[in-house]
Amino acid sequence: MLAPEVQGVDTGRVAASVLGDVIEQARRRTFVGRRDELRSFGEALAGRSPRRVLFVHGPGGIGKTALLLEMVARARAAGRAPVLLDGREIDPTPEGFRRAAGGHGSLLLIDSYEYLSAIDGWLRREFVPGLPVDGLLVLAGREPPPAAWRVDPGWRQIVAVHRVDHLDDGDSADLLARAGVAEAALRQRLLTLGRGHPLTLALLADVADGGAVPESLAEVPDLVSVLLESLLRDAPSEAHMTGLATCARAWLTTEDLLRKTVGDDAPEVWGWLLRRPFVHCRPGGLTPHDLTREVLEAEFERRSPDRYRSLHRIIHDHAVAGIRSTTGLDRQWLAQQLAYLHRRSPLTDAYFTLRSQGTAAVVPARPEDHATLLALIERDEGRVSAALAEGWFADEPGQMNVVRTEDGVAGFTYGIYCPCGSPMEDRDPVVRAILDHVARTAPTRPGERVDIGRFWSGVREGQRDKYALLAGSVTSIITWCTEPIAWSFVVSVDPEHWGPFFGYLGFCPLVEVTVDGRLHVAYGMDWRRFPVEDWLELMSEREHQGGAGPPPESALRPPPLTREAFGDAVRHALQNLHRPDRLRACPLVGSRIGADTAQVRASVIAAIDRLAGTPKGDQLRAVLNRTFLRAAPSQEAAAEVLGLPFSTYRRHLARALDQVTELLWAVEIGTGEQELSTD
Repeated sequence: MLAPEVQGVDTGRVAASVLGDVIEQARRRTFVGRRDELRSFGEALAGRSPRRVLFVHGPGGIGKTALLLEMVARARAAGRAPVLLDGREIDPTPEGFRRAAGGHGSLLLIDSYEYLSAIDGWLRREFVPGLPVDGLLVLAGREPPPAAWRVDPGWRQIVAVHRVDHLDDGDSADLLARAGVAEAALRQRLLTLGRGHPLTLALLADVADGGAVPESLAEVPDLVSVLLESLLRDAPSEAHMTGLATCARAWLTTEDLLRKTVGDDAPEVWGWLLRRPFVHCRPGGLTPHDLTREVLEAEFERRSPDRYRSLHRIIHDHAVAGIRSTTGLDRQWLAQQLAYLHRRSPLTDAYFTLRSQGTAAVVPARPEDHATLLALIERDEGRVSAALAEGWFADEPGQMNVVRTEDGVAGFTYGIYCPCGSPMEDRDPVVRAILDHVARTAPTRPGERVDIGRFWSGVREGQRDKYALLAGSVTSIITWCTEPIAWSFVVSVDPEHWGPFFGYLGFCPLVEVTVDGRLHVAYGMDWRRFPVEDWLELMSEREHQGGAGPPPESALRPPPLTREAFGDAVRHALQNLHRPDRLRACPLVGSRIGADTAQVRASVIAAIDRLAGTPKGDQLRAVLNRTFLRAAPSQEAAAEVLGLPFSTYRRHLARALDQVTELLWAVEIGTGEQELSTD
C-alpha cells in the first residue's frame, strides 16, 4: 500500500490554517493505491523523466479525480503551484481554454478531458508546444488519448499513458479500513460486492456505517443510482441503453447478437460499446467489468423486469441456435454464453470467476495429454479408476476435451457413448451399473445411445476446479443440444459439492457405485421423457429465478415405446387419421412424433409424402394414399383403383408401411429430422 509518506509528503501532521486544509488532509488519509501513476507523476515533477504530458483514463467512479487531487497535493508539497481544471466547466474553444487556464500553464491538471475533445488537436499543435520546457500537463478522462498523441515520434517521447483500473484486493481492503470499516469479515463482504471499484467501495462503506450491509447491489438502489449516473451519462439513445443491457446480461457480446437486440443500430452501438472504458474487448466479443455488469443488471431488472426478461430470452435463443448451426470455436463460445446465463445457479461464484479470468477454449485433447489426465484421475479417484480410464482412452479416445492455458492442461472432461462395443462397458463397474439401470428402468431401443460423462477434473481443485466446470459445461451443452441421445449421465466423486448443481439442472442421482473406496454418483436424465427442448425451457426459467429438482411429473412424456410397439402405433395412427377421437388414444401422441393429435397426423402425412424421394416411392405413396388418406372401401377396391394385382398391392403396402415407420422411428430416436412437417 502506498502511503503518501513514501514520497516524503506528510498528510496529517501539518497544521491546518483554513478549513480547506482539514478537508484535504481527511481526503488524503483515505487515498490508496495508484502507485504507477503517482510514480510517473513524481518523476516528471522532479525532472527525472522526459515525460511532460500524462494521460490517465478509465471509467466513471474509478478514482481519476481522487488521483488528480493527490497529485495536486504532492505538487504543492514540492513547492509547485498546480492549477486543477474541470473540462465540464471550460468552454471547448481555444479562447475558453486560455481563459480558464489564466496564463498559469507550467503545471496544469485537467479533469473530465473528454469534454474538451473538440480542441484536442489545437492543444496538441499549439498550446502544449508553447509550455515551458519544464511544464507538466496531466489530462484525465474516460477515453484513451487519440492516436496522434501516441504514434507521432515526437509526442511519444514526452507522453505517458496510464489506464486507471480497479483496485486489487489489498488496496480495496485498505480503502474500506480507512473509511471506517473495522471488522475484517465485514470488509471481506463489502470487498466482494465492490469488486475493486473505488466509488462503489466508498458508498458501501457509508451504507455499512448506517448498520445495513446488503447481500447484493440490487438491495441498495440509491447506491446503484449513483453508479449508473456515472456509467450511463454518455448513452446517446435507447438503442445504446439496450446495447448496454445486452452487454450486461451476455457473457460475450457480438455484433450478431446486437442485431437481435437493437436491430439496424447494431454497428453503431457495437462501436460505441467498444469505446466505453468499462468494456473490454476479448476473443469472441465484448464484456464489461464485473461491477459494471452487476450495476447495470440490477438497474435494468428493477426498471423494466419484463423487458429484461425478454432480452435474456433473446440471448438464450441466440446461443442455442448458434450452437446448433456452427462448429469449432464459434460453437464453444456460444456454449460458454449459454453456461454463463446460469450464473445464478449453485455455482454462481465459479461462473463469475471464470468470466473475470477471461476466455478459455475447450479443445480436443491430444495423445500426449493422456498421461497428465491419468495422473489427475489417480490423484482424485485412485489407481483402479486410473486403470479404467487408461482402458477407455485406448478403446474410445475421441470424446476427450481439455482446457489449455499457458501452463498446459488446466482441466478436462471425458465422455462415452454407449453401446460402443468396447469390452470396457463390462469391465468398468460404474458404466456397467449405469447401463444396468437403463436396462431395468427404460431400456434403449435400436439406434439409441447413452451419453456418459465418465471422468473430469481440474489441475488445482479436482472436480471443484473452475476449469473442470468449464470443460464439463461446454462439452455437455454441445452434446445435449446437438447429439441424438436417449439418456445422459454425469459421474461425480464429489456429490456433496455437485449434488445441488445437478438438482438445479433437473438431473437425479440414479446410480451409486463404490470404486477403490470412493463413492461414485451418476446423475441422469432420460431425454425421451423430457426432451432437450423442454429442458431448455426449464433452464431458461431457472436462469431467472433459480429452482431445483427434477421436472414435474406432469411435464414428462409417456414412457418410450419399444420398436415393436412403435410400429403398432404407426399403424393405429394410419387407420385413424380421419378419426380424431380415436387418434387421441394412439401411443404416438405425446411422443417426439407429436404433442397432440394434429401434430401426429401432420407428421404421419409428411412421412408418407417423403416416400417420393425413395426408390419406387411414388408408387408406395399412392398405395398409402388409397389405403388411408383417400381410402377406398376395402383393400381389394384400393388395389383395383391402383390397377394392381391384389398380391402386388399387399407387397407394396407392407413395404410402404415399413418405410414410413422407419422415417418416423428416426424422428422418435433423434436420428432423423425433428419435424417432418412445417404445418
